[in-house]
Amino acid sequence: MTIDEKIFEAPEGDYGIEETLTKTRRAALAELTQELGVKFKRLETLNTALTHKSYAKEFEPPLKHNERLEFLGDAVLGLAAATYLFEHFPNLKEGELTKTRSGIVRQSTLTRVAKEIGLGELMLFGTTEYPWGRDRDSNLEDCLEAVIGAIYFDQGWETARDYVFRQFKDEFERVKVTGIPKDYKSKLQEVIQGNQPPLRKVSYIDLSDSGPDHMKTFECAALIDGEIYGRGVGRSKKAAEQEAAREALIELGELQ
Repeated sequence: MTIDEKIFEAPEGDYGIEETLTKTRRAALAELTQELGVKFKRLETLNTALTHKSYAKEFEPPLKHNERLEFLGDAVLGLAAATYLFEHFPNLKEGELTKTRSGIVRQSTLTRVAKEIGLGELMLFGTTEYPWGRDRDSNLEDCLEAVIGAIYFDQGWETARDYVFRQFKDEFERVKVTGIPKDYKSKLQEVIQGNQPPLRKVSYIDLSDSGPDHMKTFECAALIDGEIYGRGVGRSKKAAEQEAAREALIELGELQ
């Protein structure tokens, strides 16, 4: 029996397995709530946010997994970020607000935050994803969004909004100092064209896409003269290409 299997006790009566969390699992989830600064009415909701579908499908009937909460959390995160920017940046126009919000809630930021609060170590994966799934950026991003969805579902809008404000405070403050996030694709093109002579060529390719139609995740790569310099994941091809361009700039020493 694996560690993940030991987390759950045998189901009793009419309760599903997800309703019978062991004391060990409850303690781990309670510790996470301290890190989040949110007190849950039902730890089962938080546990669902940490359950990957590969794990859920190993039970009959299947357990609840985090994709629906991820869908909810994505919307809550976007609204909370938009609310903060609307309230604190009255001079930004609509297009600037949209661009700034996208720069704040990009995949690399969500992945970093998920790692900082230790979500990967608490996620439940099936045999098809365990153990490498804990370090996969797309899983970490999705899990954080699911946790935000769980906070909203369990505690309501104000608590979820305040959590986003608190958790992404550094990102919001950075915008105040540096201004609207850069267009990384344009920046990469400028760097390449700045070479003398400007012989190098930038291009982008699609690597993969996954997930249901309403919540697809795309992976793209940024190529310079046909060689991959950066990979990126996003909710759209455009977002994935921006992230790939950002990684390429880091590889070139143009960003930290």
